[in-house]
Amino acid sequence: MFKKTVGKLHLWLGLASGLIVFIVSLTGAIFVFQDDIRDLTEPWRKVEVQRKAYVLPSQLQAAALAGHPGVDAASTWVTYFGPERSATVFFTDKSGVPTQVYLNPYTGRVLHEQDLRTHFFTIVQEIHMHLLLPEAIAKWVVGGGVSVFVVMLLTGLVLWWPKRKQERKQRFTIKWGARWRRVNYDLHNVLGFYAASIGLVLALSGLFMLYPWLLEPLVLAVDGGRPAPQEIMKTKLDTLQPATAAPQPLPDIVYRTARRLSPDHEMILLGPTGTGKDPAFCWTYRKALHYYHRDEYAFHPVSGQLLESRFHNTKSAGTKLSDMNYDLHVGQILGFGGKLVAFLVSLICASLPVTGTIIWWGRRHKTKKKPRLQAV
Repeated sequence: MFKKTVGKLHLWLGLASGLIVFIVSLTGAIFVFQDDIRDLTEPWRKVEVQRKAYVLPSQLQAAALAGHPGVDAASTWVTYFGPERSATVFFTDKSGVPTQVYLNPYTGRVLHEQDLRTHFFTIVQEIHMHLLLPEAIAKWVVGGGVSVFVVMLLTGLVLWWPKRKQERKQRFTIKWGARWRRVNYDLHNVLGFYAASIGLVLALSGLFMLYPWLLEPLVLAVDGGRPAPQEIMKTKLDTLQPATAAPQPLPDIVYRTARRLSPDHEMILLGPTGTGKDPAFCWTYRKALHYYHRDEYAFHPVSGQLLESRFHNTKSAGTKLSDMNYDLHVGQILGFGGKLVAFLVSLICASLPVTGTIIWWGRRHKTKKKPRLQAV
C-alpha cells in the first residue's frame, strides 16, 4: 500500500514538473562546460603573459567606457582573471544593453566588446535560471519544478528498491537485448538510481541559489547550531564619521589593498563604488573561474578606508560550505572530472521525464491480447 501511494505521488508530480525538469537539466548540461568551450572559441579571453604589473582598474574603466559616453565608471564591475586571461569591465549602457568589454590587463588595450543579450551562453543561462520568464515569476516556477524534482528523486529511490534479494541484480543493469519498452523502463530506473545522489546535490545547490534562506539552516547545523560571529558583516555607513575624499581613484585603492592582502589569489572582482551610500566591495579568488576559496573586503566609498575583511582561512565550516555552492552546482569543485560527472548526470536528469512519460503512456495504452480461437 505504501509503495502504491508513493508510486502515484511519483507519477503525478513527474507529469506536472516534467517539462521544467527537462529544460532546466538540459540547459544545465550545456552550461557546465561553458568556460572550456568559450576558451576554445573566443580568443580574446586569453592574453600572452608579460613580466609586468597589471594596469589599474581606473585605466581599464576609462578604456572600456571610451565609446560609451554617459556611463558612470562607478557603476561598473571590474575583474582580473589571472596572468593568462584578459580583464573585463561589465556595465549596462544608456540603452540598457548589458555589455562586457575584454581588455589586456598589462596594457589596457580593448580586445573585444560583447553584447550579452545575444551571447549564446547568456541565453542558455537565462533559460536555465528563468525559462525566459520575468524573474519574479520564474523564481517560483523554476524553484517549484526543481523542488518537485527533489521529491521525485527520493520517491524514485523508494520505488526502485527491490522487494526480494534475487531482484537486486537486475535493478543495477539495463537489459539491452529486451524489447524497447523494457529497455526504456530500465533506462528510467537504473540510470535514475545511479544519478540520484549527484542529482540531489545539483538540484539542492540550485535551490540554494534561488532561495538563499534555504541554505541558512544547513550552515547553522554545520557550525554546531550557533552562528559564527566573525561571519557577520557589521559595516553600517550611517555610523561612520564623515571622511575626506581619497587622494586617488577609489577602485585603484581597493585593488591595491586587496592585492596586498591576498597576494596569492589569481582573480580579483571589484564591485561598483556606487554613490557613496554603500560600502565598496571586493572579492579575491585563489583560482580563476573558481568561486569557493575567496577573501572578501568592504571599503569606505569616499575615503577608501578598509572597513572589514573576511579571509577564507578564518571562515567557519558552514560558511565555507556556503561559499562552495556554485562550484558544487557545476561540478568544478572536483575539476574537469567533476564537471564531466555533472554534465552526464544533468543529461540523465533531462532524460528521466521523457522515459517516465513513455512508461506512463505505455501503461495507459496497452494493446489487448486477442483471444486465441479454439477448435470446436
